[in-house]
Amino acid sequence: MAPAEGVSAAAAARAALEALRRGPPVVTATVVETTGGGPALGARLLVWEDRSAGSLGEPALDARAAELAGALLRGEARDGPRTVATEHGSCTLYLEAHRPPPELVIVGAGHIARPLCRIGAMLGFRVRVLDDRPEFATRERFPEAEEVRRADFADPFRGLAVGPDTHLVLVTRGHRYDYEALRRLLLGGALPAYVGMVGSRRRVRAALEQLVREGIPRERLLRVHAPIGLDIGAETPEEIAVAIAAEIVRVRRGGTGVSLRERERVMERWFSDTPEAGTT
Repeated sequence: MAPAEGVSAAAAARAALEALRRGPPVVTATVVETTGGGPALGARLLVWEDRSAGSLGEPALDARAAELAGALLRGEARDGPRTVATEHGSCTLYLEAHRPPPELVIVGAGHIARPLCRIGAMLGFRVRVLDDRPEFATRERFPEAEEVRRADFADPFRGLAVGPDTHLVLVTRGHRYDYEALRRLLLGGALPAYVGMVGSRRRVRAALEQLVREGIPRERLLRVHAPIGLDIGAETPEEIAVAIAAEIVRVRRGGTGVSLRERERVMERWFSDTPEAGTT
């Protein structure tokens, strides 16, 4: 069998680092075990959404690895080993996706933004904070942020790439700024993974009515989380930040937001099955 071509360990590491820094995502597929005279151990294939590099030694194996890598890139599978048939036996591929961390963009640098920036960074987000006030948009207020940017609220997203891994939170000092930012976003192209806007029920309803009058489609409006956050009885800026972060995690991971005790009801079921327990 011809030796695998192309991708050294150093080249694979460079590709992974480039993906982590700025994207686009890449999957490394590496032969870690082989039986029956399969491909060479350590053979590597790099797979991006629109191209690949290297070879595992067999065209059919490359095609199967690219198929598995595509599922990883689309979020339909997890990293890990896969046993794959080859021309001469089988092999185990280890597939690993490398992608930039998800992005949290906070429009507004007030009291909620500070704890939300800290929590977002702790959760692994690359945090960007935008505000039009130079005394608020400072590195000293947001040391955990990847970027703190002075922005014009008339066009806050200028120069900012909003993509499928962006999570956008609108918490400016005035509802009109939140509304205009939301309006501009909804009138634009693809929406981010999450967009939330702070506001009372009355203000959210008024914003919704105005956006409908401006012709924003229903399916785009239903993507907006407003009022923002999960209902945990939050009152302080820190508690509100926790509620917002919890909703973002729920959207990313597909949770329900229901208390695990209420969902599982382990104690209630156990006492129901064991009526004599806990009695004196």
